[in-house]
Amino acid sequence: MANPYFLETRRHFHAELLKDTLTTNSLGVVSNADGSNTSSKAIAKGIAELLKAETIGERIAGQTSGNQFEKHCAEFVRQTFVHLNHLRPGNWDIRQVSGRNRLEIARYEQYAHLVALDAASKRDPQLAAALGSDYTITPDIVVVRDTESDLAINQNAFLVDNSVTTLASLRKENGGYPLLHASISCKWTIRSDRAQNARSEALNLVRNRKGRLPHVVVVTAEPTPSRLASIALGTGDIDCVYHFALYELQQTIQNLGYHDAADLLSIMVEGKRLKDISDLPLDLAV
Repeated sequence: MANPYFLETRRHFHAELLKDTLTTNSLGVVSNADGSNTSSKAIAKGIAELLKAETIGERIAGQTSGNQFEKHCAEFVRQTFVHLNHLRPGNWDIRQVSGRNRLEIARYEQYAHLVALDAASKRDPQLAAALGSDYTITPDIVVVRDTESDLAINQNAFLVDNSVTTLASLRKENGGYPLLHASISCKWTIRSDRAQNARSEALNLVRNRKGRLPHVVVVTAEPTPSRLASIALGTGDIDCVYHFALYELQQTIQNLGYHDAADLLSIMVEGKRLKDISDLPLDLAV
């Protein structure tokens, strides 16, 4: 029996990472490990071995690793989510955000008002000082649904015309922007500052929206459960954290006999705060 498509796509995702991002240097340190942390190095090596790492290379700069990781994550989500149109119909655009435009988020219906807010703060220094940068959000990957024409809405029955449904965001006739369905933050590794940045960005998405809150998720290749816990545990900001190789992480922790780490990992997984990247497409279809 053939393997499921999501399994094959997951394997392809890892194979692409192994080409240019998940590398092992001449000292045997894998690129997503903290070189000064013994357990981080051991766990990262175990994961890489389970993924059949065959590349050897010096660690690339953090910025480069992050950009490459974003690219591969975006491609994985694109390749899998497109097959779920029977579960989540729509005209979808999934892409890595480039350029780090701080008002990228204003291109979407729920956050279009931030353009006016930004313009007002530029005219008024006191307002700018009061607002700070709390309204600026720069996702790494966006999942966007385009608005729908009346022809599409009325496909199976005559549902709307200009006498009704004149404010609905999904209706193209009403002149709105595309809808932000998900904001995905990618963290190649997690340090305390990166965990805080992801939480702050998530809270800004919650506070500054008008309308439906998009999915707010984090994808990471961090190997250490304690650092994963710094961003995964707790509720109210991030929907969930997705690990690039959760099954291999669980197996490695077991193989190494790291019982405390295994317990912490179990808390996150059983509490549905940490999932595998293969879970992400179906969660986005909700």
